[in-house]
Amino acid sequence: MPEYLDPPEHDAHDPHDALRLLSRSPHPYHHQNSDLLEPSDHIAYASSTSTTERLNAPPSAPFSSSREITPSSDSGTEADDEHFLKGLPAPRRLRKGLRGRNEVLSGTATPIPSPALLEEEGRRLSYNLKKEAHLSKRPHSTVDRDRRRKEIIRRSTELLIIAFLGLLLYSNTHVQPIFHRWKRDLFVWIGVSVLLVLLYPLRLILWTYYHRTPSRRIPISIPSSFDPAPLFYPPSVTVLVSLLLAADNEAILLPNIVLAICSLPHSLVPTISNVDSGCDPLHWALSCAPLLLGEGSWEPSITRTVAGAVNSFPAFISLETTTLLYPLHQNLCAVLQTLTTTSLLTAELQLLSISLINLLFLSSSPQVVILKSVLWVGGLDILVSCSQAIKWGISLARVPKWRFKRSAAPSKPTSSLFSSIMSWKRVRHDLFHAPVDSSSCSSCEAVDDPDDSGGLVSMSSRGSLRVKTMGDGADFVEIEGNLLPAGNEGHKLPSNVTEAKSGSTPLRRHTLPSVDNVPRKSHTHTPSGRRKRTASYSVRAFFSLTQEQATVRKWIYAVYVYVCIIGAIFLPIPIIGVTKVVTDEALHGHEPVGWALGYILGDLPRFRWEVVSHNLERWICLPSRPTDELGCPRSMGWVDRYRQLYLGQANTRLALSAYFTLVISIGLLIVFRLSPIYEVDTRRKVFHFMMVAMFLPSTYIDPAFAALALSIVLAVFLLLDLLRASQLPPLSKPLASFLAPYVDGRDLRGPVVISHIFLLIGCAIPLWLSLGSLPRTGTGCLEGWELPSRDVSMVSGVVCVGLGDAAASLIGRRYGQRKWLWGGGKSLEGSIAFALAVFAGLAVARLWLHIGGWPSTGNNADSWSTATQKMGVCAATASLTEAVLTGGNDNVIVPVVLWTCVKSLGV
Repeated sequence: MPEYLDPPEHDAHDPHDALRLLSRSPHPYHHQNSDLLEPSDHIAYASSTSTTERLNAPPSAPFSSSREITPSSDSGTEADDEHFLKGLPAPRRLRKGLRGRNEVLSGTATPIPSPALLEEEGRRLSYNLKKEAHLSKRPHSTVDRDRRRKEIIRRSTELLIIAFLGLLLYSNTHVQPIFHRWKRDLFVWIGVSVLLVLLYPLRLILWTYYHRTPSRRIPISIPSSFDPAPLFYPPSVTVLVSLLLAADNEAILLPNIVLAICSLPHSLVPTISNVDSGCDPLHWALSCAPLLLGEGSWEPSITRTVAGAVNSFPAFISLETTTLLYPLHQNLCAVLQTLTTTSLLTAELQLLSISLINLLFLSSSPQVVILKSVLWVGGLDILVSCSQAIKWGISLARVPKWRFKRSAAPSKPTSSLFSSIMSWKRVRHDLFHAPVDSSSCSSCEAVDDPDDSGGLVSMSSRGSLRVKTMGDGADFVEIEGNLLPAGNEGHKLPSNVTEAKSGSTPLRRHTLPSVDNVPRKSHTHTPSGRRKRTASYSVRAFFSLTQEQATVRKWIYAVYVYVCIIGAIFLPIPIIGVTKVVTDEALHGHEPVGWALGYILGDLPRFRWEVVSHNLERWICLPSRPTDELGCPRSMGWVDRYRQLYLGQANTRLALSAYFTLVISIGLLIVFRLSPIYEVDTRRKVFHFMMVAMFLPSTYIDPAFAALALSIVLAVFLLLDLLRASQLPPLSKPLASFLAPYVDGRDLRGPVVISHIFLLIGCAIPLWLSLGSLPRTGTGCLEGWELPSRDVSMVSGVVCVGLGDAAASLIGRRYGQRKWLWGGGKSLEGSIAFALAVFAGLAVARLWLHIGGWPSTGNNADSWSTATQKMGVCAATASLTEAVLTGGNDNVIVPVVLWTCVKSLGV
């Protein structure tokens, strides 16, 4: 037996327990409801000793095995994510970070559960043990104290990172005047948050003394596994990002301060009503505190200073609307929770809701308006019109084929006079000794149908009853194989027994013996005594359909959903049709399809000739073709000059589209060739490198086009995943089959496959945020589609997710030997690789910005030595955030942290 499959030493005295460690399940055919579809990785963490042995152990001995319950993560620095064999103990390794030394290489990797699942298993195990042995009266074990100390260090590191980001932000010269003008509102947010956090332990103590009799004076202990991510990231990220964007538009700061208070965890706010209405009145009142206590918040307009001139502009969100942000945020979180169920963590839900609210009220550029139209208008249309049909389709797909009603048997032909006299069954019985009634089938009884009944009445309903006498005295009466005493008065035959078939002939007298009293078939328990799993009401409603009817019903649902999707996109109705909203708010009245044709093909001579000759200029917008005589600004770089004067803007976008298609084709070819050779994580990182190859060189060439492409691809991803999760034909099965080899533990948490969506969002968010803080140019139908300057922060998401995460995963999994102080799957080698990759990516981006000659934002004239120091600080901060983060997806939070560092330091 291999060394890593040997049972633990402390279990060697019990051979039964040692053998059970090597089995997938002690009773594979007697699973209870709770044993099905549950992650079994906690077997690797729990000790195989009995509960009594654990309780009799000394206090210093750990109550679990020597391996700690360390939270995992989606990030790439983990060295042992993919070799958790389900149901088997985790193999012992001398070094967890090294591959191939102390383990058998498996052909396919098994996804692991998310950090929340592992932490929940740890909490559940600890709670059960304490409940059984009353461990609250005993001193904590050494392992528990060590884990608590590591957890405190980890969460303190997260808090220090957020404070460091605040200091970097305050050092920015553009943010300092904004901070001073809005300091009272910011202090109100900080004061409310700190006050609620300090009152929380006091509330716990008071509640304990009021409802319980505590054994200690201060009945509070910090758990060994806790995650304050919902308290740290949604409020802090919201305020930090809004402060950076407020340099261009101060109107966004006040609503985001209100949203930061709205995103505080509900447990921090005392409840004044027992009615769960979704909105806490006290929390709502606290969210309005900046409106009442802040300075200048009641002014009708907000001023800003640009190049010495004072400009004023009206606030985008009125004060009346700002007071309603709390109920909007809470209800939006509830809807997102219903749609995604367990796919998103609490901090991710809060950040997603805040982002959507900002997108709804504060979008002004054409690219962001298009994104708002797709997500809000199209999303609400599909949610309202298709939600019920999608629910029915999912319920129908959950019904197994054998559960459907069997098709009605074809009617038997009328018997003739000859067949009534000479029955073929009788002839077969006399000549070949075949049974007269061969309709019974043993395989048919294996199906456990809830409609089946073991009673006499149900038996008569399934077939004709037959009464016969056995022998001369008619001692027994047989009803479909059940023998009942004929002379027993206690047994009353049902009335339909008299409807026995007149033509039936009794069998031979000397037949095989049968049981007198056959037990009645139970609807709730199996023959072995286990309780049957009852189907939900939504699924049970389809049991009356046949399989053919169910297939027709699925196609009806699918056609309805597809028609609703097409209608939501192309209906020319305001507020309902996506194209209508895009026409009115983003394209200045131009039709989207014609505008897109001119945007991509407008510089082709043949295309321009066809448009002009057929008088289609009102539909298709042709871009202007500048010449040297029109004059171009001298600050324009040589790449931008060549794009506008020689190649053409539309031709540039057409070339970029062809380049994107080529990179995607090559990447998919590589992934398909690597599938039978490399593990899942290595194949997944190919998609990360594809994002780098596509957007790192092209974002500076045409940032607006890159942002538009990412918005459209995000909408397509969300729509395809909706169709996959709905399980409606014909696209759901091919999509599920394509995505199945590339999913990880987070994708298995709920119905949404979030890996590719978060990869795209992580690359796109820094670009969208950068475009929100840059001025716009453009003429005619392309007004607002040109940017006169560029910024390194545009590509920070691509650098972080595409280079940093991929390098950390590839290096950390193979060479990661040293873990961080707080434990977990993150290795120091992977974090160093992350920092070096991010630093190299930022250096390449800054070099490409200078080679292309694009003007930088703020006329940044830092030397390379100063820029190197700043890029090192940004890379180290992002790497440390990625190593310490557990309560959110690192593909979303870490790019935002890196964008904040790059933007604050002005790299």
